[in-house]
Amino acid sequence: MTSSRDLAAFAALLADETRAGICLALLDGRAWTAGELARHTGVAASTASEHLGKLVAGGVLAEERQGRHRYVRLADERVAHLVEELAAYAAPEGPARPPRGLRESTVAAAMARGRTCYDHLAGRLGITITGAMTERGLLSQDAGFALTERGARWFGELGVPLERTGRRPLVRGCLDWTERKPHLAGLAGARLCRHALDAGWCVRIGSERAVKVTAEGERALDRLLGIVPGTLR
Repeated sequence: MTSSRDLAAFAALLADETRAGICLALLDGRAWTAGELARHTGVAASTASEHLGKLVAGGVLAEERQGRHRYVRLADERVAHLVEELAAYAAPEGPARPPRGLRESTVAAAMARGRTCYDHLAGRLGITITGAMTERGLLSQDAGFALTERGARWFGELGVPLERTGRRPLVRGCLDWTERKPHLAGLAGARLCRHALDAGWCVRIGSERAVKVTAEGERALDRLLGIVPGTLR
């Protein structure tokens, strides 16, 4: 059983603005260097290294070394799921704070329109796909998320494998921090995201997690899920 002391210690790992910023940055699913994270969060390299050490020791981050370079990433999908849900609950109610400048406004709009959450699709893009899959009987949300038999066949016809090699759930709902609704996560969500990027349905834009649906992607989503072209622009 987890003790109150263990829970408090784990919560304290994220109860720091710099460490929280590091975890939010790593939701893009990539491995970052300490220097990149230091610049992203606006702290000295030594300060970033100290924070990274705490997050690695606490099991929030996993460390990889290649030669002289040290990379860190979120430990696994469970951590990503936790960070995204905390971000959703932490988002203020009511009108959001006005963006500071044109760049921040542009980034915020792009992230809300479509982004990756660790390794699956989020934002309006993720919510729209999840809703279309549910309406077509590919996904059930009656008692949590579940892939239907029709949905399993749909993935097979799409050429997206769903063989499980670990303990990761096949599907799960992940609370979207901009839409305040659950989008598709789990193995199926990750494989669908990977397919969308590999097939050119979506492309990454900028240095953030934002993704944009391409013209080819609009045609594919219309054909496969009935999502009207232009909906996700």
